[in-house]
Amino acid sequence: MSAADTHASGQVTGGRPIGPPPASHRSATKGSGRTTPRNRQSRTLPYLLITPALLIMAGVLGYPLVDTIVLSFQDERRNNLWSGTAPPWVGLDQYTSVLGDGEFWGVVVRTVVFVVVCVLLTMSLGLLLALLMQRVSNWMRITMSSVMIAVWAMPLLVATSVFKFMFDSDYGLVNQLLTRLPGVDYTRHNWFLNGTSGMAIIAGLVIWGAIPFIAISLHAALTQVPKELEEAARIDGARGIGIFRFVTFPVIKPVFVMTSTLSVIWDFGVLGQILLMRNGHPEQDYQVLGLYSYTQAFTVNSFSRGAAISVITVLLLSGVSVYYLRQLLKIGEVE
Repeated sequence: MSAADTHASGQVTGGRPIGPPPASHRSATKGSGRTTPRNRQSRTLPYLLITPALLIMAGVLGYPLVDTIVLSFQDERRNNLWSGTAPPWVGLDQYTSVLGDGEFWGVVVRTVVFVVVCVLLTMSLGLLLALLMQRVSNWMRITMSSVMIAVWAMPLLVATSVFKFMFDSDYGLVNQLLTRLPGVDYTRHNWFLNGTSGMAIIAGLVIWGAIPFIAISLHAALTQVPKELEEAARIDGARGIGIFRFVTFPVIKPVFVMTSTLSVIWDFGVLGQILLMRNGHPEQDYQVLGLYSYTQAFTVNSFSRGAAISVITVLLLSGVSVYYLRQLLKIGEVE
């Protein structure tokens, strides 16, 4: 018996096929998996469902971004808007002018310091509140959640008005309370004459508005920590900080990193709080990147310079955005 005969006869042993199916059968099986209407529909349906969202995003986000990039390579002024004439192309002149300006780098440093302070305090206080919510009774937890949701839902204009009233130089509540301390006189003290104290108050407003989202998100993450792990750590002799460091935090780390990244992105774009606190005319000491771009475009009327600053800001935030997307993908892979 030849090897070919052996292979042919060995395809059926004991009634069960042990070799590969005939070529014609394999091709028919594979072909049916690629071309059946059900498979084509299942592969096409996700793209059809996501197409409306992609078209809306392209119109709402993509077009302004492309238009801003094009504008940054031109020199558009107010006369171009009124006359309808096309602005001249200037290449990279706007970028070289912005990057060679010492005032711009001063704004960058101020923005980075402002963002770091806001994010650190927001995440620290939000985490403390989330841990506190785990240890209080149900009715207290519901009360805390309701108060934070009310703060979160408060319009920016109302929140800013509250802070302006608290730090008003003539009738401010903070000045009156500080003046009652022995040896302290804050009568008619203007907190905004000094840029550092003024930015600290604005940072307080930003942190106050961001804490509810962080605290509620971290509290939701804390509820997912298995109690068995914490109990096992206690049996092994771990206590408070040790349990949080080696058991609790690794579980909530993905949510913590995501909320931190979002806080960085949001605080980089702070604009309304400063404009409202300074009555629409912020001084040089209050300029951060988002506000600096707005000022150059609509106060100095150099729209292309403002667009160039916006593009540079987006590039600076690209690293943070990429990190945020990587965290989202990691969470998706785990799930």
